[in-house]
Parts: sequence; structure tokens; C-alpha cells
Amino acid sequence: MAVCARLCGVGQSRRCRRRQRNEQQDQGSDSDMDEEEGERIVGQTQMRADAGCSGGPDSNSRPPQSLAELPPELLVEIFSLLPGTVLPNVALVCKKFRQILNTETIWRKRCMEEFGMNEDLRKMEAGGVCSQDLYVKLLHPYRHILGLWQPDIGPYGGLLNVVVDGLFIIGWMYLPPHDPRVEDPMRRRPLFRIHLLESKKATVECMYGHKGPHKGDIQTVKKDEFSTKCNQTDHHRMPGGRQEEFRTWLEEEWGRTLEEIFHEHMQELILMKFIYTSQYDNCLTYRRIYLPPARPSDLLHPGLFKGTYGSHGLEIVMLSFHGSSARATKLTGDPNVPAGQLTLDIDLRRPVVLPDLEQQRNIEELSRLVLRIHEEVQGDAGQHDSEAPPTAKSAEEEGACGGTSGPEPEEVDHGACSGSCQPGPSRSSSPPEAQPFVLPLGVMARNEVYPRTCRKCFYGTGLIAGHGFTSPERTPGLFVLFDEDRFGFIWLELKSFSLYSRLTDHLPHAHAPNMERFEAMLRNMQSWTS
Repeated sequence: MAVCARLCGVGQSRRCRRRQRNEQQDQGSDSDMDEEEGERIVGQTQMRADAGCSGGPDSNSRPPQSLAELPPELLVEIFSLLPGTVLPNVALVCKKFRQILNTETIWRKRCMEEFGMNEDLRKMEAGGVCSQDLYVKLLHPYRHILGLWQPDIGPYGGLLNVVVDGLFIIGWMYLPPHDPRVEDPMRRRPLFRIHLLESKKATVECMYGHKGPHKGDIQTVKKDEFSTKCNQTDHHRMPGGRQEEFRTWLEEEWGRTLEEIFHEHMQELILMKFIYTSQYDNCLTYRRIYLPPARPSDLLHPGLFKGTYGSHGLEIVMLSFHGSSARATKLTGDPNVPAGQLTLDIDLRRPVVLPDLEQQRNIEELSRLVLRIHEEVQGDAGQHDSEAPPTAKSAEEEGACGGTSGPEPEEVDHGACSGSCQPGPSRSSSPPEAQPFVLPLGVMARNEVYPRTCRKCFYGTGLIAGHGFTSPERTPGLFVLFDEDRFGFIWLELKSFSLYSRLTDHLPHAHAPNMERFEAMLRNMQSWTS
């Protein structure tokens, strides 16, 4: 401690320290010998340095008396280990520190360790932009917008991923594959970018439309929320007017022309979405979302999935685990069930044992199995309500997604397999034996190519509603786990099947700090569209 205090220049005066050092030499204790040895080593380092601080004619014969007396190359190493957020305060200490903080090595290391930049830095420096300017004027001021966000586009929602991409910060809008190819990779469209290429000041550009980058703006509304604005919306217009814009949007969104879509109801839904979403002109508000935390007891690794939703096409859901239940929350939605709502709620305490293949093809047999469990659940819920005291429940007691309160969640090991497209906790239990699976006759599926074996099945409910989210209700169904990256849900009342496939894109800066923050986010998501 004495050595540390003398290096930092705090504690006793120099004369008192010299007197104390002489007394310690007379005492000859082992601990003091260790301290003096540490000072001797630092002193030798000082003498070997090519340059040092001025400290009188005997500066080379004594150890450094403060941090400022360390050799510059050693200070560079020390400052390189500090978070970039504290370096401005270090520069205020003295002129020497301020000069040393102009060293590119320090800022290059900060860019690499905090933002994952590597080869891009050399290209940038070759172009005349230094690492310090990149960190101070671009990466640090806009660090709060990195990660996953949900745009406020009414019932449709969306998924925005803001990342450091080369020499830019880019906001990528993630779009599902074209319906019904649920296992195809996600599509990306840039909405904005920020860079230092043309000036020493960060430049925000709107990337919406087909005329290239143009002037834009980003404003931080409040914590975990920001807004984008396009300053040249004429760049979004096309020579052929709204008809050409609609045809181009339809080709990008659905991969087909309106003439190729024969279902009249689907045509109406598509036209409605175009009219609603195009009015924003990329002037949007975004709210932060997190990836769900993983636990060893989870049935499979939680994350983002693409799913089929009938005439609405493919939508993105977030699968998370909450004790004995699994929940799928919509990140993108439709006029019936908007984004932010709990689309699936699976009871992991109620497995369903499938009959043989011949009986699986019978929709009445499957309905009998599921509805019997549904009646048991309703009976248990009614008994629980009659026994519960008539006290008001807080939002936390109502559950993360606003569902009805049930028994205390318990940690259950569901025997999921190890291995995942996204890194997750290791699971020691072996995967359950696969069993044959086939859809019942009369159940509609957007994608006829679905797995013919499954691992486990559970009772669950799905959310259905009329247009405008009217008369919402939870209807019973069957959750089918195919493998670590695919699951399905049979909607008994709709006689429809949804297939879900994992989104495998790398999503940095997106993990929830803890489960409490994640569940609070889910509650907020539901309130945005309720």
C-alpha cells in the first residue's frame, strides 16, 4: 500500500516518507524488505526509460514519487486498459496526461476492445481519419443506440439492429424471408448510417428510398428510446408515382407481383400495410429490446424465430422461458394481433403424448387430447381463483406478459438437447428420442415441407383476434418441438399450423442485463400496442 500511495502522489510528504524509509531499513522486517524491493524495481525501470518527468538532478537515482513520474510508454500501456468513458477525466489531471492521450495506440485499442473494430481501423487511418476522432466523435457519442430496437409502426412493429459496420454505424431493418420460405435467411435493409468520411463531424444520412444516401437526423428522446428523421423526403419518391412505389415495395416485401397473389383478402392486407407503413417516410421512434436470458433448464435455447401466420405472411417472434412456461412474443405483427402481444403461451408442465401416425391424421383425436387438458387447466384456474384472497395483484404478480397469475413457477429440466445456432448454456441431459409426426388431415399449412419427426409436445394457447385487435381470446393448441432450431404450433380452432425457424444472425449489444429487466421490457412491449 505504501508503494501505491507514493506512486500516486498521495499520503505523507516527501520528507516524512524519506524518514519513514530510513526507519524501516533499521527495523529490517521481511515485509519492509519486499516493499523496498518493489521500489528498487520501479526505480530501475525509471532509469532504463529514454525519457521521464523532470524531478531535479537526483531524479534517476530514486523511484517515481507519483503516477505522473512514470515513463510515457508505461503510461500509454496503463491508459490503454482504461474504459474510453474515463479518458476525458484523465486528460484533465495534467498537461502530460493530456499529451499522452493523443497517442493513437490508446484509442485504437479502445475501438477494438469496446466496438470490435480491427482491420477497418487500418483502412480508416489510411484515409486520414485517426482512431481518436473515430472514438470521440462517432463511436462514443452514438454508443447508446447500438443493439436491437422495435420501431413504432402501429400494429406492424419491426426489428432494427444498429451495429458498427466497417467505418459506419448502420441501422439495419431485419425483414423475414419471402412467404412461405421460413427457413431461408433473414433479409436486411439499411435505414440510416452515421460516419466521419467527409468531415471531422459525425454525419447522419437517411438510406430509405432508391436515390442513395441523403440528409437525416437522429435524436435521443429518452433512455432506451431514439428517433430518426429524414430531411429530404423527396428522395423517397419515384418517377412513376405511388403505383411504381407500390410495385417496387411489393417485390421487395413479398417477392411477387399483385397479379400473382390470387387471394383477395391477402391483397387487401398487403395494400393496407403499404399505405400504413409508407406514410412514415423513415421518420420513426425506436424502443430498445433485449434478447431473452438463457438458463440450463430451458427446453431449448431462447431467441428469435421466424414463423408463418397465414395470409399475414412471415412474422418474427421472441421465444423466452419463465419457470414452467414458454412464451412467444411478437416483434412484428398484423392488424389482427399486433406486435408486442403474447402470441403463444406454452405450459411445460402439461406434455402431450402423441398417438400412432394413423390417429395423428385424425383431427378429432388430436382435439380430444388437447381439449381434455384445456378443461383441466380451466378447472384448476377456477379453483385457484376461488381459493385466492380478494387482493389486488401488482404487475409483477400478473406475469411478464400480463397473463393470468398461476401457481409459483418452478424450475424444470425438460431434457432439451445440447447444441444451438446461438451459443447457450450446456445441457447435460441427452436429447429425447425422436418420434414420428404428421399433421392431421384438414389442418392448413403455409409450408408443406415440415419435419416428420418431433421430440416433445406440450399443451398451449395461441392468441387470436378480429381486425383491429378486437375480441382477443386465447385458444387451445399443440406446441411441437422438432429440434433445437424449429418448433410448430397447431391452432385447433383455426385448423391451421405455424412453423417457426430460428433466426441465426449475429446480434451484438442485445443481451438483457438480467431477467428482471427483460420481463419489464416484455410488459412495456405489450403496453405499446394494447
